[in-house]
Amino acid sequence: MNATRTTGEPRTDFGSRLKRAVTGDPGTPLVFLGNFEVEEVWARGEHTLPRFSAASGAAVVNRMDEFALLLAGEGDHVVLKTAPDPDYLAYLRDLGLTLPTVHVAAGQDAQRNVTQDVLADTVLLDRLRALAAEGARLLPHGVSVLEEELSRRTGLPLAGSDAALTKAVNSKIYSRRVADELGLRQPAGWTCESVEELAEALGHARELLDQGRRVVVKEAFGVSGKGIVVLENTRWTDRVLRMVRRGVERSGQPRIAFVVEEWVPHQGDLNYQFTVGRDQQVHFDFVKRAVTENGVHKGHRFPAHLTDGQLMTIHDAARALGKRLAADGYAGVVGVDALLDDADGVWPVLEINARNNMSTYQVRLQEHLVGPDRVALARHYPVRLHRPLGFARLRELLDGFVLPEPGGSGLLVNNFATVNAGSEVNPGEPFDGRLYGILVAASAAELTALDEGITARLVAEGVSHAR
Repeated sequence: MNATRTTGEPRTDFGSRLKRAVTGDPGTPLVFLGNFEVEEVWARGEHTLPRFSAASGAAVVNRMDEFALLLAGEGDHVVLKTAPDPDYLAYLRDLGLTLPTVHVAAGQDAQRNVTQDVLADTVLLDRLRALAAEGARLLPHGVSVLEEELSRRTGLPLAGSDAALTKAVNSKIYSRRVADELGLRQPAGWTCESVEELAEALGHARELLDQGRRVVVKEAFGVSGKGIVVLENTRWTDRVLRMVRRGVERSGQPRIAFVVEEWVPHQGDLNYQFTVGRDQQVHFDFVKRAVTENGVHKGHRFPAHLTDGQLMTIHDAARALGKRLAADGYAGVVGVDALLDDADGVWPVLEINARNNMSTYQVRLQEHLVGPDRVALARHYPVRLHRPLGFARLRELLDGFVLPEPGGSGLLVNNFATVNAGSEVNPGEPFDGRLYGILVAASAAELTALDEGITARLVAEGVSHAR
């Protein structure tokens, strides 16, 4: 694994490297599936903490499937819930991107993810069987029992590991145990697979809280800020314990899966990615500085601007983790959340995500459209609409801000489906959506100005209330 790169920029042709890693042959056609928040399927049957999500929020998350359009390349295939806006496809082609063949599920349900839609479409299943006969393989965002069912019903072999192994590696309990085994720095914490272990861990948490430190309880398969409780004081430890104990008593299922750990004061979140091949080779892909709000992922800033020492710590951790996952039989993309503390120290393992990550879907665009001396910020803008908005109209609203050409400055839209996804929940009523994009500029100052200008324009045009 190359540990000499210091920019955090990906090497060229990530698509070929990914195919070689998960299939052994860079020429294998892949069928991409953007089943985002696969963690919700992994968490079925697990004890959970209170969760709150609106139907419109689920609809938007399910339309994040369109990100897969920009990970696939020529000769590949992507399955989507609905057909992309033709003007959006034309925009991507005008930027010089080659696009995969798109297959669309019939009768999509806004509350289902793309895998569930495909499983309900007999015609599309037949089409995928034909691709399997031609040697294609299935590469989902993450593998659960639903994607395994799709693989069985179509004959498309999975390009990567099976659901049981993938779920196990994604558990935050696995992350903590592997980090301990490898001697990698991580916050003080405890894994809990029984009520008794949770009670003991919360006892340690009280001691930390009495010292003025912060503590969180996390579900093993929580995602995007869900399945996490910040313990505000020692009374909260009792509440969490009572809630989990009641759930165990009601279900008759004694096994639980939680992590209790200290919340480390920090100056920034990091996300790095490596790929584990079927041949057990580990390739470091990139490191980016994450943008989060209240624990929820909002985007990435790159390059990450780390020192040589910080980069070496990340590379060493990636090498050790990759070898450990390979030994367990895992093959595929791995993203790891890390942080920089207030003293510039690196904590290289907060959790392991054995699936695609938001930054995975940015690599191909970064290779082809972001110049070598550019800075970039991947983020999303909240929108509030009264009726569906076409991509052509969006370009008019953001005239002067949209990326005009490779290597230039501006907003590169990398998912348009999420803008209008909420319109399907309560037709005729105002709805919320998200505009995802990568901002590209020549300097940090220009990047900030571009971000602020887009936000102001969206507000001025009446399609956003964000300021």
